[in-house]
Amino acid sequence: MPEPSPSRPKRRGRLLRFGAALLVLCGVAAYLVVQYVTGGGGMRGCKVVAADGDGASYEFTPEQAVNAATIAAVGTGRHMPERATTIALATALQESGLRNLGHGDRDSLGLFQQRPSQGWGTEEQIMDPAYSAGIFYAHLAKVPDYAGLPLTVAAQRVQRSGYPEAYAKHERDAELLAAALTGRAAATLTCAGRPERTASATGPDAVRAALVRDFGRDALQETGAVVGGTPVPSPSPSPSVTATAHGRTVTVPVSGGGARGGRTAAAERERERGWQLAQWAVANSSALHIQRVSYADREWTAGDGGATWHRIGADGAGGAERSAGSVRIVTGQ
Repeated sequence: MPEPSPSRPKRRGRLLRFGAALLVLCGVAAYLVVQYVTGGGGMRGCKVVAADGDGASYEFTPEQAVNAATIAAVGTGRHMPERATTIALATALQESGLRNLGHGDRDSLGLFQQRPSQGWGTEEQIMDPAYSAGIFYAHLAKVPDYAGLPLTVAAQRVQRSGYPEAYAKHERDAELLAAALTGRAAATLTCAGRPERTASATGPDAVRAALVRDFGRDALQETGAVVGGTPVPSPSPSPSVTATAHGRTVTVPVSGGGARGGRTAAAERERERGWQLAQWAVANSSALHIQRVSYADREWTAGDGGATWHRIGADGAGGAERSAGSVRIVTGQ
């Protein structure tokens, strides 16, 4: 019998090394593609930080940001206090991780894992984040002195969970989100990375529809919206839409809600409403292909720079005109 060629093991070794190198190259290529699609290095996703600079922060995904913004908008639309929004957000963080789940324990569904069999609504209703948030607030409002109760107690009286103490671990993150998404904490919520290429709806019409979905038809009518320089007749809820060189802009005027409580209180309500709308837009930036949001003397821009609100106007370096009295939302389409 002929002796085995000594070159065969060497050839097999070279093939194995070549295959390993090819796998490494494929992995690097895949990583670079992901980096390009998501907007490069740095934070990809959303982040909220404490307004008082104590270093507290919470990082979350664009999907979670959209749902959190809806929960906050529905709460303020019902004139619920910030504490109610905190309770709702902590509950959704525990029940679903702020994801609109189509499954759960037994027939539990949605952000709050509500059960159709327990009278929370139909499956279709519960899978609508605005509806599920609204029905949560409706039950919470019936809890006596809920704002003065420990968060775990208030949430448990609505949810009847088997693990009521679990809500406590989400309280600080929920407080950060509520402060930003109700507008009390200005310029504290940011999102970075490229918008989703798979967004189902984009452009000004999609932004208008999402505003009505979360804030309600009446809330947008109260802003005194105009389209093309003409006041919008009731019952249209549309904020104004104007063309810009870099896409299209949805402009939402901010109203302080009249003189109730004095001029200072009205100005504070206007500031909070403006920042709620502005940070709502940033939270929805990936889903709606929003490229830029401006309010007061600050501007947020999508992409790698989206991790910061920059100052604009006379004292700032931003390129957009200062947005006074309205929130300007620039879409990519």
